[in-house]
Amino acid sequence: MLRVATGLVLVAVALAAVWLGGMAFTALVSAATLVMFMEWAVMHRLHRSVRLGGLALLAGTILVMALEPVGEAVLLLAGGAAALGIFARGLTRGSGTTAALGVLYAGLPAIAMIWLRGLPLGLVVTIYVMVCVWAADILAYFTGRSLGGPKLAPAISPNKTWSGAIGGIVGAMVVAGGLAAWYLAQRGGIMAGTFVGLAGGLAVLSVLGDLFESWLKRRAGVKDSGTLLPGHGGVMDRLDGLVPVAVAAAAVFWATGWAG
Repeated sequence: MLRVATGLVLVAVALAAVWLGGMAFTALVSAATLVMFMEWAVMHRLHRSVRLGGLALLAGTILVMALEPVGEAVLLLAGGAAALGIFARGLTRGSGTTAALGVLYAGLPAIAMIWLRGLPLGLVVTIYVMVCVWAADILAYFTGRSLGGPKLAPAISPNKTWSGAIGGIVGAMVVAGGLAAWYLAQRGGIMAGTFVGLAGGLAVLSVLGDLFESWLKRRAGVKDSGTLLPGHGGVMDRLDGLVPVAVAAAAVFWATGWAG
């Protein structure tokens, strides 16, 4: 019940921020991004100065994102990640790549989500992306618990099953794809099948993002990325699926121009 209650609060806050857009949405994304990097830094035992440098870089990137074209923010993040990696390597051997990857892991989805919300159809697109992740996560959980069966990646995440992964992917296609089809039908659109398929592809990335974060935690020897969210663990634990989905969705909508 604690997990469900926390989840409902998180969904309500997220939807409210998406609906308001502008500074409200940017503020929520900023907070999640900074907490994610701190959880990454603590998990990988990065030096305090590297943590502070990463936080400053991410805050600066989001500020640039709000004022300049998205390309400027991406260049700042990429260049800053490389510089932070070099700095971290000088402090602790082997931490350079980890520091750089942590900044990119937290920063790229932040840029993607802010950019998506700023599109002419940004409200609809952002909700679609988030529902893809939510549907995949929730339906994977209940399908896996109900059907069980062979494990998906027992060495990484012993509780995940193939039935759960497939149920989550199909669920995302039905829920997110169905919402997209309904929205397009109201406007005479004919691309409903495309968005059903896209929901399935994004759901696959959500599953992979979940597995990647599970691998990170197992490698670091921790159960959760943090303790901020009762019943859920840390922010990374809740947003692990959204990380690759946000970046991939931004790439798709940038390449196609579907959202204006």
